[in-house]
Amino acid sequence: MSNEQAMRIREKHMVCVRYNMMLAVFALSFASTLGLTDALAQPAWKPSKNVEILVTTAPGSGSDRTARVIQRILQDQRLIDVSAVVVNRSGGGGAAVYSLLQQKKGEAHSIGISARNLVANPIMGRGVGYRDLTPIARLTGEYIAIGVRADSPLKSGRDVIAALKANPGALSFGIANSLGNSNHQAVARALKAGGIEPAIVKNVVFQSGGNAIAALLGGHVDVVPASLGVWTGPLKAGQVRLIAITAPARIAGDFAGVPTWREQGLDAVVSNWRAMVGAPAMGAQPLAFWVAALKRVTGTPEWKRELEDQYLSDEFLAGPALTRYLDQEHADLKTFLADARLAQ
Repeated sequence: MSNEQAMRIREKHMVCVRYNMMLAVFALSFASTLGLTDALAQPAWKPSKNVEILVTTAPGSGSDRTARVIQRILQDQRLIDVSAVVVNRSGGGGAAVYSLLQQKKGEAHSIGISARNLVANPIMGRGVGYRDLTPIARLTGEYIAIGVRADSPLKSGRDVIAALKANPGALSFGIANSLGNSNHQAVARALKAGGIEPAIVKNVVFQSGGNAIAALLGGHVDVVPASLGVWTGPLKAGQVRLIAITAPARIAGDFAGVPTWREQGLDAVVSNWRAMVGAPAMGAQPLAFWVAALKRVTGTPEWKRELEDQYLSDEFLAGPALTRYLDQEHADLKTFLADARLAQ
């Protein structure tokens, strides 16, 4: 074989090698692309069975109403492809719901409406708190009004302070649904500012704001702090008198005539919030789904009407900002509950 023939054979061999290498690279690239496509084609998590919206209070409360509005919007707007039910599990300042969620580790079909007691409970030795669950989103904020019966001799917040200074056991307060929560703080912070130790007054705990107001109307308690929206009906019916509100300034509309605690010389501003929480270790995809779904809920006209009707403010917050907020709440409540002799 001549040198020229040998060179041509070597050139053909090199061409074949390069061609086979190109085929191999193409095959690997194609397989990789298929794998990526398959991964992208995998559907994100969404509820595949009935969704439970757990409420920490009995029917008739502001939290219960919020849960039922969310339930209706989720289904009417087809934000979920499955049914949703509201389940009321009152007791222990929300402990019944929070403990149930804790037992559902990794489950994402049960979510719960929570409030400040989610932060306060562990400080008071009631077990499950926000660090034990998966905070999803803060939804709303609201101020609290303090009410008495329309025929009560108490005409103002200052009258409450005067009565208790004369006799710490003179009045009983109907608190829904646990001591240490925002309703309790709405009175306790004002009492503290007025020189009265909150721990020495009589408190009766009810399972919802509606139950507390029913007890007030029945003459079983003297004073009730409750969310503004719960007061609208009794106020318009002339059954109650609102003697103070926990806002920094007066609220327009039906509550324009109600003085703030600050107007009465008592610096007690309390804003309750409602949030949605899930089980521990819920998972990134279910968490992202619920954050997005609730964000869409809060953008609907029905939700905006609910905020207006119930005097709620839109305070949507999620992600790391929500965690920081809850940590700040924890620090504040730890001080308050220690002063109220409720901290463990």
